[in-house]
Amino acid sequence: MKIAFTTTDGITIDQHFGQCEKFQIWEVGPDEAAFLETVVVTAHGGDEEDRIAARAELLSDCAIVYTMQVGGPAAAKLIARKIHPMKTTVEVGLKETVEKLQEVLQGDPPPWLRKAMNKGQAVSFEE
Repeated sequence: MKIAFTTTDGITIDQHFGQCEKFQIWEVGPDEAAFLETVVVTAHGGDEEDRIAARAELLSDCAIVYTMQVGGPAAAKLIARKIHPMKTTVEVGLKETVEKLQEVLQGDPPPWLRKAMNKGQAVSFEE
């Protein structure tokens, strides 16, 4: 699954969702994880609503966004696009976060994470 991180240096999750200028996008699975690209935020509209919507659109392929902080309206816009916001509240290492996530994926992930893993896949009710 694709995961976005708010980071200034590619090493630490250290940005607020609404203030970051770029996102690092990673592909993360239980056994492998790899950096895919850096997505740069460009100016969109004059108000906060437009800026939040533009960020959510940039990340529409992602299942999760790891950020230091995210406001309620921004979190709601992400959730509406089936992107799960994860707040760290303090600066944390990006690679350590990826490794912890992989450990969870190798075990029995919680329901919200299983749902995020299946983002974009067709749901089948047949066995």
